[in-house]
Amino acid sequence: MSDNFAATRVRALSVRDIRFPTSLENTCPSEQHPDPDYSCAYVTLFTDTDLRGHGLCFTLGRGTELVVSAVKSLARLVVGRPLSKLLYGNMRATWHSLVSESQLRWVGPEKGVVHLAVGAVVNALWDLWARLERVPLWKLLVDMDPQVLVSTIDFTYITDALTEQEALQMLQQMQEGKQERENFMLKNGYPAYTTAAGWIEYSDEKIRTKCEQFLARGWRHFKLKVGLDLQRDKERCRLVRDIIGFCRPLWIEEPTSPDDILGHATIADALRPLGIGVATGEACQNRVVFKQLLQAKAIDFCQIDACRVGGVSEVLAIYLMAKKFNVPVCPHAGGVGLCQMVQHLQMWDYVSLTGTTKNRVIEYVPHLEEHFKTQINVTNCRYFPPKIPGYSVEMWAKSLQDYEYPAGPAWKKLYAEGKFPDPAMEKCPLVERPIERISKR
Repeated sequence: MSDNFAATRVRALSVRDIRFPTSLENTCPSEQHPDPDYSCAYVTLFTDTDLRGHGLCFTLGRGTELVVSAVKSLARLVVGRPLSKLLYGNMRATWHSLVSESQLRWVGPEKGVVHLAVGAVVNALWDLWARLERVPLWKLLVDMDPQVLVSTIDFTYITDALTEQEALQMLQQMQEGKQERENFMLKNGYPAYTTAAGWIEYSDEKIRTKCEQFLARGWRHFKLKVGLDLQRDKERCRLVRDIIGFCRPLWIEEPTSPDDILGHATIADALRPLGIGVATGEACQNRVVFKQLLQAKAIDFCQIDACRVGGVSEVLAIYLMAKKFNVPVCPHAGGVGLCQMVQHLQMWDYVSLTGTTKNRVIEYVPHLEEHFKTQINVTNCRYFPPKIPGYSVEMWAKSLQDYEYPAGPAWKKLYAEGKFPDPAMEKCPLVERPIERISKR
């Protein structure tokens, strides 16, 4: 760490409820989430210099306020502390402190709203670290000594699947050829697939038009949303197959409850003879669920989400376990900021851990990109490594101002136009304190 920042502290934390009215345009519905308003709890860490760290966790509108409240409850664990105690040689302890705060742990542990909040804070810390070193996050990870990188990961509950020493050995074995692989990524990028042609509510004509447009631009990997009606699903699959020419799916995604490990294993066993894999992970709560999915051979593709689990530190543990079990990682993306984040993780995976893109693709859904300062470079259907320092999730000040819920100008305009109900005007019979009836004996 530069001497200039040796005594730098986190002096404050800000968290904002940022929501975009995507449900109005029926932009990105799925069978389980038919009316999403793509949103995030957006965290900024302020230091006693001009340096700031930015992180977020993706949400779908209602409920974002819960994550915001959880972030506020966690803030005291980082605010006031020097970066030397939070980051360098101490990230594992920092992460553990966030997931193990004794009272907040009860409303987890390591799952749900609190863990989403942990992810937002941890992602902001990693963004801060990369900015401190003046490099993009993927480069920070790639250049990190294997011993240092492993020291950022909490191996609690996963040593029956992956020990710290095994993780270290995997990284050390890949040191040779790192520069060549980095150069390859910089020149050739990482393959991507698109979900933007197959949302659940799209008409046949819209699916056809979208598929033809993406094909003309060179795209060859498509995701189609299914799950509302079997007959309709068959018709939509036939339509897409006729346009793009695929014979069978590469994978079927989250075919049962994200927590149903044995259910996934049963489905995977049935589909493997057909050459179809099972992918899951975007709604998996933590590294322990991933561990058991891998141990049970329940997944053929590991679908991490950059902020569903506890941020970069926990995601790295999942990548390392997937490497040991020889399961490719194909990240979930789209949403708010997910494409921006997962590109960094997948670049690191290629350069430092696996050295291959075989059976690996990054999801690409180009929604809401205009709100981020660092634009994603997807050219010829491939992600190219970001060059700007940080984790690529800093949003424009105007976007934060306009879309902060519920009082941002964009939301006030929607209320005035009658497109959304004004929360201040909604009547809900809530009782703040229960009425007590005292009866005399």
